[in-house]
Parts: sequence; C-alpha cells; structure tokens
Amino acid sequence: MTDVFLTGATGFLGGHLLRELQAAGCTVHALSRRNESDVYLRSLGANPVRAVLSDISSLKKAMQGCQAVFHAAADTSMWRPEAAAQTATNVQGTCNLLRAAESIGVQAFVHTSSVSAYSHLVKETMTEATPQRGGESWINYERSKYLAEQAVRQSKLPWIVLNPSHILGPGDRHNWARLIMLIDQEKLPGIPPGVGSFADVRQIAKAHVSAWQQQKFGNSYLLGGEHVSFVDFVHHVGSVLLKKTPRKATPGWALMAFAQLTYRWSLISRKEPDMTPESAMLTCHHLHVDSSKAMRELQYLETPFNTLTNDTLTWMKQEKILGNPLN
Repeated sequence: MTDVFLTGATGFLGGHLLRELQAAGCTVHALSRRNESDVYLRSLGANPVRAVLSDISSLKKAMQGCQAVFHAAADTSMWRPEAAAQTATNVQGTCNLLRAAESIGVQAFVHTSSVSAYSHLVKETMTEATPQRGGESWINYERSKYLAEQAVRQSKLPWIVLNPSHILGPGDRHNWARLIMLIDQEKLPGIPPGVGSFADVRQIAKAHVSAWQQQKFGNSYLLGGEHVSFVDFVHHVGSVLLKKTPRKATPGWALMAFAQLTYRWSLISRKEPDMTPESAMLTCHHLHVDSSKAMRELQYLETPFNTLTNDTLTWMKQEKILGNPLN
C-alpha cells in the first residue's frame, strides 16, 4: 500500500479526499492537532499524526515514509482581523509543508488551491491559461491562495494544482450550508446578485486522486460546475424546503453598504459577522469556469446543479441540520 500524508482531513473536501485515497488503496496519515481529531480520524480508518503547519520539524516527522502529500487544509476566513493568521496558515504553512516534503524526498505534492487564486478581478471565463490576479486582490483570502499556489509552482517537488470553484455536496456544514440554513430558517435578508459555478465535492476529490495516479505533474486544473445565479440557487432550495425566499437579487451597492456596516460593528463586538465586504464582493461576482481540461484528462464530471443541491439537502436533513422534512 502507498503511504500518503493529508492535511485538512477533518474538513469538508478533506474528508471526501480521505475516502477517495483509501478507495485507491492508500494508507492515509492525516494531520491532527487535538485529541478529538485523533478519535474522529481513527474512526474513518486514517492514521492521525500530530503536527502543525508552523513547525517544519513536526511536519517532517509526520510525513516520514509517505510518497505523496495532499494539501487540502486552508483558512477560508473573510474577516479582515483574521488576515494575518490566514496568511500564516495559507502561505507560510504551505511553504513549510513544501520545505519539509523536499527535505525527506516526497515524490509528489498535490495542492488544493482555488479559483480565488485567479480572483474576482477576472471577468471573463476562466481557463488554465487565464492570468491569475489574486496577488492584486484586496481580499486577503484570494491573495493568500494566490501566493500559496505560486510557492507550489516554484517548488522543486513534482507538483499538481487543483483549483475548485464553489464546492457543494454532502458533508457541507460551513460553506454553502450556512446559506441553506438561513433559507430553511426563513432568515435570509436578501439574495446576492452574482453567479456561481457549483462543483461537486465528490468529483473534486476524485479529480485529485486521478491527477496524482496519472502523474500529471506540472499541471493545474480548474474544477467548476454548472453556472447558476444565486437567485436561482435560493429559489430552488426554497422550493424544495417549502420556504419563502426573497423574489429578486439585492443590488450590489446595497449589499456592500450593509456589509460595511456589519464589518464596522464587528470591530466593536469582536465577533465575525455573517457578511463582510469580502464575502459580499465575491457573491456579487459573476464567476464562469471552464472545466474542459479536467473533464478531458481526469474524467472529471460536472454534476447537474439540481441533483447536487438535492443530494446536499438530503444529507443535511439526515444530519438534522435542517428543521423540516424534505419533499
């Protein structure tokens, strides 16, 4: 069996990636920072190993004997007071992983980046040939994902980069699940005016393993999905859950004004708000992603939006995250 080292295994995508790696016959050594994570990871059949991204020596020890590193961990905060910690995790943490992996002779580094490395500043349909503009962005998450990806691309290790778009699917508790819960509680104040590219977390995990198995070193892959406006997203979820939703999108200027107010209050309350200027900007963006390279080379599939959303809602109901039965 092949030994691999995985970061982010307790997260949404990382959990699916763990299962795909196990299905491929790998022994997964999963980074863990606390006792509760150890117990959870063992229950999934992984071998939890203690390490922190800020400590290269702990990383070297944790990945000893591993042939590949899958780096799926990331800080996705959209709140400015957490920017420094986010940069330390996403950028310096990735650099530390690369240094540790290089020093012990790891044979592959598979990096989960994001379409955010390209940035909301890109207005056209994204392809792998589109110049990335994350380094120019005022949104720290975009800037940190760009810088982390650049570190991977400049590494001496054999690397592969995957750039997922809006990740949706069973297992989501914190990403789009937050929007779905607001719809379920009929507390959604408005609908963003943007367009998303909704990608199936299960297919994203499969693409990671496929790229590694085929040794697609030096390649990056955009992993998108069906393009749907947030208005249609909200209306579909509302119709399935039999919930009332706003009829139209909130104008972008109004959404940004509201986000500025909540951000200013958060500086006083010291509590991250549900909406920040950063998250408002990203949900105003009309994202368009071309996944044809991944579909051609990795057998990546774009799950139809209604199927993907309904799978997500069914799982959330089974986990009692949603209040009323699905119909």
